[in-house]
Amino acid sequence: MIQLQDVDLKLLRVFEAVVRCGGLSAAQAELNVGQSTISTQIGQLEIRLGVRLCDRGRGGFRLTEQGKAVHEATQRLLSAIENFRVEADFVRRTLSGTLKLGVIDNTVTDRGSPMRSAVRRFLARGRDVHIDVYIGSPAELEQRVLDGRLHVAIGHFRIRVPGLQSMPLYEEVHGLYCGAEHPLAAPGLSETEVRRALHDARVVARGYLRRADLEVLEVEHATATADNVEAQAIMILAGACVGFLPCHYATPWVEAGELVRLIPERLALESRFSAITRRIPLSPLISSFVSDLKEAAQTT
Repeated sequence: MIQLQDVDLKLLRVFEAVVRCGGLSAAQAELNVGQSTISTQIGQLEIRLGVRLCDRGRGGFRLTEQGKAVHEATQRLLSAIENFRVEADFVRRTLSGTLKLGVIDNTVTDRGSPMRSAVRRFLARGRDVHIDVYIGSPAELEQRVLDGRLHVAIGHFRIRVPGLQSMPLYEEVHGLYCGAEHPLAAPGLSETEVRRALHDARVVARGYLRRADLEVLEVEHATATADNVEAQAIMILAGACVGFLPCHYATPWVEAGELVRLIPERLALESRFSAITRRIPLSPLISSFVSDLKEAAQTT
């Protein structure tokens, strides 16, 4: 069994920075040392652990399978150390530390979201609080909250996951859109004509909401699947597919005449956004942000 020492923690932090930056060269500025020194430190860590962590050289930087496992364990370890520091600070009645926040993509244009206000309230608590923001899919955010790499995540989570607790925040409205060059964008089509044409239309569905998309449209299969809102928008703007987008996100393209919303009075989805945390006693830092988020949701 490896006994961790201070030097091991230093080497693990170097390794985490290299992975986060995408390679030794890219990590030089953050670590403030040369590439040869970083390579030596990674080599020392590999000797300490007895495994090869990554391939590095002219072929580029790539984690080995053992390296991926060590990196995930490193993130959990560093998160636990940060949590300990936060709780120790609370004993001294000060609030400090880094909140690791996860958010799904392309929500910044939603004025109904309480996130801006919550972040502003949280950072106003003191100069010793910081926020790291990670953008990911709902499933990815859930996993990262479960294993401690994230403290809080905000998004639409359709399934209750054991070990997580959820706090409802707000509703996001999604409309059905097609590109301006799509046949369904032709002016004067009746609702009946649009619905009939949808049965033969190419539909792009979001992977994390796939059945919901298709059930509303009464369509069996999707032509394409997207894992995030931007990918969904690309497929629709291309003019070949129809699909759902958050209305706040689609508005600029609608105003520019590049997107058309179909049957807005009838075809709409509502996604309930919530904040998830682990089902454990929360540290003062996390509790403070959750409190700010709840207050912001009530006043937005």
